Formats: sequence, C-alpha cells, structure tokens
Amino acid sequence: MGKPTGFLEYERETAKAEEPKSRIRHFDEFHEHLPMEKQRLQGARCMDCGVPFCQSGMTLAGMTSGCPLHNLVPEWNELVYTGNWQEAYNRLHKTNNFPEFTSRVCPALCEKACTCSLDGEAVSTRENEYAIIENAYQKGYAAARPPKVRTGKKVAVVGSGPSGLAAADQLNRRGHLVTVFERSDRVGGLLMYGIPNMKLEKHIIERKVKVMEEEGITFVTGVDVGKDKKAKDLLQEFDRVVLACGSSNPRDLSAPGRDAKGIYFAVDFLTRNTKSLLDSDLADKKYVDVKGKNVVIVGGGDTGNDCVGTCMRHGCKSVTQIEMMPKAPDERAENNPWPQWPKVCKTDYGQEEAIAVFGKDPRVYETTVKEFVKDKEGSLRAVKTVKVGFVKEEKSGRMVIKEIAGSEKELPCEVLIIAAGFLGSEKYVTDAFQVEVDGRSNVRTDADGFLTSAERVFTAGDMHTGQSLVVKAIRQGRECAREVDLSLMGYTNLVVQ
Repeated sequence: MGKPTGFLEYERETAKAEEPKSRIRHFDEFHEHLPMEKQRLQGARCMDCGVPFCQSGMTLAGMTSGCPLHNLVPEWNELVYTGNWQEAYNRLHKTNNFPEFTSRVCPALCEKACTCSLDGEAVSTRENEYAIIENAYQKGYAAARPPKVRTGKKVAVVGSGPSGLAAADQLNRRGHLVTVFERSDRVGGLLMYGIPNMKLEKHIIERKVKVMEEEGITFVTGVDVGKDKKAKDLLQEFDRVVLACGSSNPRDLSAPGRDAKGIYFAVDFLTRNTKSLLDSDLADKKYVDVKGKNVVIVGGGDTGNDCVGTCMRHGCKSVTQIEMMPKAPDERAENNPWPQWPKVCKTDYGQEEAIAVFGKDPRVYETTVKEFVKDKEGSLRAVKTVKVGFVKEEKSGRMVIKEIAGSEKELPCEVLIIAAGFLGSEKYVTDAFQVEVDGRSNVRTDADGFLTSAERVFTAGDMHTGQSLVVKAIRQGRECAREVDLSLMGYTNLVVQ
C-alpha cells in the first residue's frame, strides 16, 4: 500500500467535464484531467486489499464484478502514488493491450467492486489508468517494441475491433506475422465508428495503430472477407485465421409503418456521423441531419445515450429515449449488495446534455413503439407508443411483456433511431468459412475454447459471445491468441493473467 492512511486523508477527485451547453458545440473529448501531482494522490487512496475485488472479473448474480482483464490495479495504483510511472505502465500493459481505449470508454467495473465504495467513494482507478497511459506516450514508454525473433508463421485476423486488435497484438508479440483485414476504410471496428468522437477521439486509435504497424502488423482496409476475398484463399495464404468480426446484426423493430423514411439503426447513424466528421468535418453533409427535428431513440443503453449526445450536437428540436424496462433505483437495492455490479440508474453525458437544453430527462421507461406514422410522402412524422408491464404467465411461470390498455400516446418524430442491441454474427462470413453457429448466431466453439468447427479457424469477441463490453472483447482476443499460438507452436508463453 502506497500510503496506508491515503483513503482517509484524500477525497475522490476526478476530471472535470465541460459544461453541457458548451460541449454540445463540438465533437471533441470534453474532460479536463487532473495534473500529475493531484493524480498521484488519487493513487494513494487505494487500500491494497487482501482480496482485491477490483481485479477479480468474477460473475456474481449473472453480472461481471471487477476487471475482466484482471488488471493489477493495487500494484499500479501504488506506483502512481510513488511516482514510478514507467513501472506503472509496465504493470498495466502486462494485462491490458489498450489502456488508451479502456480508460475512456470502459464503464469501470473495477471501481464498482472497489472496497472503498463500501463506506465512501471508490478509488478513481480508470482515471489513474488514463494518467498512466497518456504519460507513457509522452515519455516514450509506449513506443513500438518489435519482436526480436520471428517464427515465420502467418496469421490472418478478420476484423479490427478490440478483440481483433488484441489478438493481433498478442500474436505479433510472440513473433508471428500478422495481417489484419478490415472491411471499412479505417481500422478500429466498433472503436472507430460505433463509439462517437466525444467519447473516444479517433486520433487515439490511429496513434496506437501506428505503433502496431511499427511493430510489424500489417493492416489491410477496404477488404470485406467473405465477399471481396474468399475464405479458401485466406486459408491458403495463412497458417491460422481468427474471425473477430463483431456482433453485427442490429435488432430491429416490428411494427406497422416500419418502411417509413427516416428510420435508422444506431450503428448506421453513428457511423455516418463519425465518417463525415473525419472525412470533411461534416462539410460533405453525408451524416443523418437531425437539425430542427424531433428525434425518438429506441434503447436505453450506452449506444442510445451516444445517439442522444450526437443529436444534441446537431441541434435537434427534441429528443426522447424510449426504454422498455422500468427505471432502475437511484441507490443499490438490498438484493444487489456489493461487490455485485450496482443496478442503479445512471445519467450519462448525452442525457445530461438533453436535460441542460430541454429541461427534462429524455428517458421514458416501460414504453415501446406500437406504430410508425407516415405522411403522404412516406416519411416518418410521428410514432405511437404504448406503456408495457411485466406479468407472470400462469402456465409457464415466465415473466412476459403486456401492453397496458389505454396508455397509447403519439409523439412527433421525423427521425427514429433503433439502438436495441445486436443479434449475432453476419451469415455471409460464417457461411464463407463454414463454421457452426449457435441459436443466437454466435460462432460455436468448445466451452472455454476459441477453435471453431472449421480447421485452423478461430474466433473471438462479440462474434463468439454476443454483444458485450470493449474490455471483455480485449480479454477474448488475448485468450484466443494464446490458443492460436499453442496450435502453431505446440506450446505458448503468452500471458493472459
């Protein structure tokens, strides 16, 4: 423990966010982080617990508690306090390939399991992580370190999201020759186009990709494996193939009027906005224009919030975020004790911005869309919603959703965004490699394994598990790389933790 009394002496202090009405004028990151000396004191708050739940990554009550990467949190918190920034980076990088991403977009499962939060506020672990990695780039600790020995084995990674990048990074460290194929025009997958710029500025991804290139990884963009490049050709060119294409099928809504113009999937909405921003600073007008329009977003998760924040920056007339589930409690319920993930209501940045501008929370709970209302030209002009409740079926005992009679309501709406999650991998890819899938279209493997039903073909990330967190995708990529290395060499020294 860096300072045994640190958690008693210092209050939790985090980066200050730019005011909502100011930050909606741009698409840049909007937090002002602490100076290094103040950040050191935050490291002193870590108690170096005998059982550090922060790094456990356990599943409790069906939810993950602590870091899935098993980051050595108490170790590098102490090193932050003592000012040993280089060793702090070494310990962090031992378990996490991309702290520059997770310190920005991870929901900080480590902090929710922090012992300090039992009777106070958690250690600001995610911001300590941010300070470590940004200092590492400034001081040169995070510079390229190409492997000294090459094995001559060639591995293709299909998909450049967090799991694909993690697998590529690990396999390259081992000395294999790695080529990453990305169907989009830029590397990053979900990180590049699924997360808006104000949460993760894209030069941060490009900075890391440049390091990976200097370390010997080849990136090929604009190639859609399964269409532009045949699976059999890839298997002829490479010794192993890793499929890390994500969970790419957006969940749709089925209601009358679904063919109305003005309905978009969140992934398309966010992609078009970010691509236009990067290509032309929005000058090409290829994004979905919501200026002066009433927007309804279906989905109450992080992606729905990202859509709220994007609409606020484009000057929407109004925004409503529809959520089918009831509002979570503001504080932990008795049946949701620490160190379980806290099932409490969180007001995120996009919702904060809507509240600041429109004077009310954009979220509407226990509600779903019953009908899309079109005008004479076939464009969306309104949505009809209905309240829903959960009741138990007498025969099965299952909880099912029922509409509440007389609760219908019509909302003005010219743009509707579906942010209801994703359902499995894309069929043309799985068909091309002839890999088996499960009932949810996720690629099937043995339990705790990554080898698919096709010889020499592995899988990792959301394509394997279904939609999940960036930090879990990184973990999957690391574990998959270890199994690939073992199959190539007969042994492996890749560390997963």
